[in-house]
Amino acid sequence: MVTVHNETVTALLMERQFLTRKADQAEYTCLFRDMQPGLNVYWNGFGDPPSLVFRAGFDDLAYNRERQLRRELVKGRFAGGNVGWVLQEDLELFAYAYRKPLDAPTDRQLMLLELIQTEGPLTIQQMKDATGLLVKEITPALHRLQEAFLVYEDQYDGEWDRGWYVFSEMFPDVDPGRLSKREALKTLLKRFAYRNVRIHAEMAKSFYRLPAKEIKAALEELAQEGALLQTEPGWFILAEDAPVLQASLPRPSPSVFALHRNDFLVKSHEYWLKEKFSHPEYDVLQYLLVDGAFSGALVGHFRFGPNDLEDVVGLPEETASARKAEILAAIAEVHGGRTPKRYMGTPL
Repeated sequence: MVTVHNETVTALLMERQFLTRKADQAEYTCLFRDMQPGLNVYWNGFGDPPSLVFRAGFDDLAYNRERQLRRELVKGRFAGGNVGWVLQEDLELFAYAYRKPLDAPTDRQLMLLELIQTEGPLTIQQMKDATGLLVKEITPALHRLQEAFLVYEDQYDGEWDRGWYVFSEMFPDVDPGRLSKREALKTLLKRFAYRNVRIHAEMAKSFYRLPAKEIKAALEELAQEGALLQTEPGWFILAEDAPVLQASLPRPSPSVFALHRNDFLVKSHEYWLKEKFSHPEYDVLQYLLVDGAFSGALVGHFRFGPNDLEDVVGLPEETASARKAEILAAIAEVHGGRTPKRYMGTPL
């Protein structure tokens, strides 16, 4: 095992997350690759392309919208069957990691697959007209076929009426069976370790939504191969990072970020954030990253329109007092200048 300094881990994390400075387009392309599958902004990103909030030195929504139009970013169902976006050149890698073979297809799934194979591409409305099925009957069947990488939903823009294709016809060079799931997962975990700096299996399970047993086996294999080193039982860093993390890095400037629930860092730590900052009455709207560590949350209610901002909760007393102005400014930045009704229970 190697000894690393926590302050250095945090400094390198903030640097690699591009939270100490904004990424240019070339840096952003690598950052997006490592943070796949890309997600849109939680609740406020319906129909939008994925976005890495706070990281880009340019309009990454517009950039990713252009990449969608060129089909450089493609849509699939990955982590827990959720929608995500990956680079077309990485589609095969994610197919290896996430494909759920259709071992026991239903009659409805087979009927829709055959229809797309013979008549496609088709929209859901066209499938409804051809089969007499209801949309609520068609959609789950399509999603299951999508998870098996048998069909592809061509969402290259923000429109709702999208064509469904036979996956193998749309991507003839992608072979979901060419590589083992273990090898695919090892590639993803090395990228995950680079951006998170220090990781363990629960973090990877939280983000990728794959079985803990498979993740632990892949981490152990990477350690045996020398690609990862343990810093303490169950915790890993990239071997190439050891010299940096055993030295010291300049401490980053104080910072506060209100991160939405689909943010890469939030999803990496979701397994404990949801438990620690759950509220009996309100939804967590954003998690508060203070100097590189999650320290509290903004709670309220999601609305189709301005959200209800009720309270800031969970902050350590010293942080709540000393950083109040910065925390409220960070919240205002993502809520159009609005701040919550209360701060640690006290009306503002």
